Amino acid sequence: MALILSKKILGRNCITRRCSLGFYVASVIQRTTLLSNYDTELVASGRSINFTVSSISYEQHRNSSSQNFCTAVHPERLCWEGSSRAAMLKRLEVALKEHQVNEVWESFIDFKRLHGFPEGFLIHKLITELCYSSDPYWLQKACDLVLVNLRERSDLLQSDILTKLSLSLARCQMPKPAMMILRLMLEKRNLPPMNVLCLVALHMVKTEIGIHLASNFLIQICHHFQCLRAKKSDHAKLLQPDTMIFNLVLNACVKFKLSLKGQQIMELMPATGVVADAHSIVIIAQIHELNGQREEIKNYKCYMDQVSAPFLQHYRQFYDSLLSLHFKFNDVVAASELILQMCDDRKSLPIKRDKKNSQRSYLVPIGSHNLKSGLNMQIFPELLQKDSVLKLEGKQELVMYLNGKLVLSNRALAKLITRYKKDGDISELSKLLLKIQKDLCSLRGSRLGNDVIHACIHLGWLETAHDIFDDMETAEAPMGYSTCMSLLTAYYKRKMFPEAKALLKQMRKAGLLVNLSDEMVASTCLSVVDSTSLCTSASISTGKSDLANALVQEMRDEKEEIPSRVYQFNSSINFFCKAKMIDDALKTYKRMQELKIHPTEETFTYMINVYSSLGMFRNITFLWGDMKRNMDNGNLVVSRDLYEYLLLNFLRGGYFERVMEVINYMKEHSMFADKWMYRSEFLKLHKNLYKNLKASEARTDAQRKRLEYVQAFRKWAGID
Repeated sequence: MALILSKKILGRNCITRRCSLGFYVASVIQRTTLLSNYDTELVASGRSINFTVSSISYEQHRNSSSQNFCTAVHPERLCWEGSSRAAMLKRLEVALKEHQVNEVWESFIDFKRLHGFPEGFLIHKLITELCYSSDPYWLQKACDLVLVNLRERSDLLQSDILTKLSLSLARCQMPKPAMMILRLMLEKRNLPPMNVLCLVALHMVKTEIGIHLASNFLIQICHHFQCLRAKKSDHAKLLQPDTMIFNLVLNACVKFKLSLKGQQIMELMPATGVVADAHSIVIIAQIHELNGQREEIKNYKCYMDQVSAPFLQHYRQFYDSLLSLHFKFNDVVAASELILQMCDDRKSLPIKRDKKNSQRSYLVPIGSHNLKSGLNMQIFPELLQKDSVLKLEGKQELVMYLNGKLVLSNRALAKLITRYKKDGDISELSKLLLKIQKDLCSLRGSRLGNDVIHACIHLGWLETAHDIFDDMETAEAPMGYSTCMSLLTAYYKRKMFPEAKALLKQMRKAGLLVNLSDEMVASTCLSVVDSTSLCTSASISTGKSDLANALVQEMRDEKEEIPSRVYQFNSSINFFCKAKMIDDALKTYKRMQELKIHPTEETFTYMINVYSSLGMFRNITFLWGDMKRNMDNGNLVVSRDLYEYLLLNFLRGGYFERVMEVINYMKEHSMFADKWMYRSEFLKLHKNLYKNLKASEARTDAQRKRLEYVQAFRKWAGID
């Protein structure tokens, strides 16, 4: 009789629905469960708080109905000997005390079937117990439990419980549910302390999806902070991000080459009053390098040149990025000047400075010095946080740190040699090589001249090798016997007898052939040629040196490099766009097309930025047309971040046909979509758009077509 009565009560009060997650959730919400390709969206609404929550489906989910949320009755599983409320609570408390997760969950499910949710403190203990697990299955259960509780009693869960859960999810590399919890907390204006939030970000940014979500969330925090600050709210200070979380996210943007997202977040630092420390400056330099922004990185250089000697190693990456940009712009003169400056042993700089001076800050414009308006980044070049969890993973491609000096790598030398050779200015190259060799500012050390000549011989650049040889002799830095013999043997192999004769004369003048006649030397070289050897035994090891290999690789890479003119055009367009000089930017863009120079992703990004800032969304649709043509012709590859930026702008402009085009492009390339962000943007601007309009009620074909795209977006985003 009791069993029949309990069935009736439960059947009347509880509705069970099976979600795509494989677990049962009591449906007490009045709004519809939303399904999407990536996750299942559950929307809760109340009088005072409206927010969106998400549940995530995972491969490790277990299809065990015994551990599912369910309010339906399964009599065979209930133990009626302890069916009283007190006994069941006791069983749950004992399981919690003994940390028996399976028993805890079964006890909770049994209790909920008969009596609903237990007291709040038990819910807290249960979620905490699940958070301590490293099993994604139990962490997902904790997340599901939070969702259900927030729908039924939004004030039940405390912020510390949500903080523990978000950190546990992030640590277990479950970025989607972790971000869902954080966004819930942000909507309630109850974020974790910034040091805890940094730990969550530290784990999230290890994966590509994690950095996409973390970067969007940081942008969201900044916007919330700016709104509260404008209203002079007391909550503003609690939401202000710090330097550490910016560094973590920006460093991950560099790691995953998210140049557009990195630029967007970097510009939020001065907008939110966050200062840049020594780590920030290095990361910012790398972002500018990714975007090809040489003028922007040069704004920092004068302050980097003033840092004390102990910081020289830290800023190695800064000089690496700047030198790389000089080469990308094909500005060998600027590259040489930077290298000569690096050769300075910095003896004139004090090793120890006054503590007050070492913590001095500077203001660096975000953009060009010529712009009258704009943001200024406050930087502390000699500020390093001792307890920082950030580990910079800078590349060592062009500039390295060795024996207290900044030295050039073989790749940097290869870039110098190839560019000077193209310009036909070998004498300037020789002068630079002499300076580098004298100051030991390369990995080749004092043998730099010899190694460069051997590398040129190995590649068949005999004229270049001889020119460098002559310049070294003139500068009273003579080359060794083995180097001369290598060049002489190469001349004989190619039957360049006049050149060989001239070199023999030089060698005799230098006293290298005292007891050997020309015939004996020629015979020796010819015997080497006959034995198919280019070099003497003393120089075989350097004939195929790392420098020679670097030269070969550099010539291969040059074929794949973006032409320097593209960087120059992009730099001009970026300047005009930041100054809101749209006509000049458009003229420069059209000039690129006239010269048949293919625009890059950065070109379109700058143009979209200025149109977006002025609300000229229709013009962005024209750029989208150009982008599609370039993509179809194989001249442009668009990143996920630019697709995201386009999608947001089309949503703001109400161009839903273009919205769906971008979404389809992202689907084709299997790109992650942060649907929460798009859904929020839609609900903010177009919440009631065509909500109750049917296709049969459309007045025109254009309206009917637009209605189809709006409905398609609603379905994709999980709004309907």
